[in-house]
Amino acid sequence: MDLKNSIRIIEDFPKKGISFKDITTLLQDHNALKYTIDEMVAYLKDKKIDVIVGPEARGFLFGVPVAYALGAGFVPVRKPCKLPYDTIEIEYDLEYGSDKLEIHADAIKPGQKVAIVDDLLATGGTVAAVTKLIEQMGGEVVSLNFVIELTGLNGKDKLQGYDIMSLVKYDI
Repeated sequence: MDLKNSIRIIEDFPKKGISFKDITTLLQDHNALKYTIDEMVAYLKDKKIDVIVGPEARGFLFGVPVAYALGAGFVPVRKPCKLPYDTIEIEYDLEYGSDKLEIHADAIKPGQKVAIVDDLLATGGTVAAVTKLIEQMGGEVVSLNFVIELTGLNGKDKLQGYDIMSLVKYDI
């Protein structure tokens, strides 16, 4: 299945010059959604994953069904002050400025095998920060899995040494 047929492209959103890849149309298409989840599960099924980690917020949409299908747990990574328990925080650089992410302090146990699932790999900053959080907690990042990869932004450069899988690739 060519998932590009289920992803709407919106030019000049959120600002002029950006070609936004809208996954809401993929989510609405039951065949494309099932295919997406099934492909991620097939890729991860023999990797003995204990936990799927999904960055806020679209990582939740794909990460939870993948975790369910694998019989793994799911851990959300959120923006600051969104998680109710003790958290570990990481600050990371954006193109213009910085941002922060948090994870519950007890969410990842030492030695757990973790796969990160998200909708998009762009510059790689967010997922690089998430991998650092997981490894700081003693987890082993086994795989990084994305619906879409924007290859022209070279996100893989920040993620060298990790197993990376993307279902759809766009130059930008």
